[in-house]
Amino acid sequence: MPVPEWVPIRDDLRGYEPYGAPQIPDVINLNVNENPYAPSAEVAADIAEAVRIAAGGLNRYPDREATALRTALAGYLGHGLTADRVWAANGSNEVMLQVLQAFGGPGRTALSFAPTYSMYPEYARDTHTRWVTGTREEDFTIDLDRALKLIEAEQPDVVLLTSPNNPTGTALPLDAVRAVMEVAPGVVVVDEAYAEFRRAGTPTALEVLDEFPRLLVSRTMSKAFALAGGRLGYVAADAAIIDALRIVRLPYHLSAVTQAVAITALAHSDELLARVDEIRTSRDELAAWLKDEGHEVAESDANFILFGTFADRHAIWQGLVDRGVLIRETGPEGWLRVSVGTPAENAVFRQSLQEVTR
Repeated sequence: MPVPEWVPIRDDLRGYEPYGAPQIPDVINLNVNENPYAPSAEVAADIAEAVRIAAGGLNRYPDREATALRTALAGYLGHGLTADRVWAANGSNEVMLQVLQAFGGPGRTALSFAPTYSMYPEYARDTHTRWVTGTREEDFTIDLDRALKLIEAEQPDVVLLTSPNNPTGTALPLDAVRAVMEVAPGVVVVDEAYAEFRRAGTPTALEVLDEFPRLLVSRTMSKAFALAGGRLGYVAADAAIIDALRIVRLPYHLSAVTQAVAITALAHSDELLARVDEIRTSRDELAAWLKDEGHEVAESDANFILFGTFADRHAIWQGLVDRGVLIRETGPEGWLRVSVGTPAENAVFRQSLQEVTR
């Protein structure tokens, strides 16, 4: 509920409620784009051992530069990256907030193209950054000519691009990234939280990172690495950009436990990412089924599908919840988003959706 009137909160925050997707016990959770496959017993055991070792030094502050973790992340990303060109934080949410703290602020502007991740304007609000929203086309792509004209008109200090986009799953061509970089006066962030799930041939902005010193490419371990509970996001950029983010970071912001968990997960990247192919296949099968059922489906390079349209989407959402399936009521009016689950979870979703819509 909103903060009571007697609480002396900032005026621009009054009336808002905390962000958060619904959390309902004893349902199939297909609403927050988690990886449905937990780490194996072997991986869990290695993580537990790493945490046990870290626990022996918890009387000391952690490495505030997270050097070992950043080295491991650079090795995972490839593209010639080194530790000084990678930064890590508590989820990509904290990375984005640090970007707005460093490059946004009073008198500055951030810009993105809706529908997109709903937290972006909140990062802007929290850092007193002016927020400008462009619009996507009906197929959720970005009209490049209109986008470039908006950027030239608004002169944003931060441009946030999302590829694959959340909640639509839409990927961004590299030509679009290059074109935006040519006209944007400030930094450009390509948020690739779902990049590991992209279809064959879909590019990553890491391929053009060396061409543009003001380009940042963010990722997360929450999705493909099945580490949503570990809270580890990261970003690759020019070393000077990384140093700017270090200025606004909180002291010792990444705990020793978080660093140990993430390093161990990266050491098991082959096993953890092996499930990505299964999720990708399930996504394509589920998208085809939804189309066969007569629903409109957005093309997705992520681990979720946006589908619709419904005259009363809340009624569909509630009907699914009543049957033990939780999806997300998000995106443009009339649309719903479902995360890809296990084959058994997807089967329950399909049956429940048929019951609700027929």
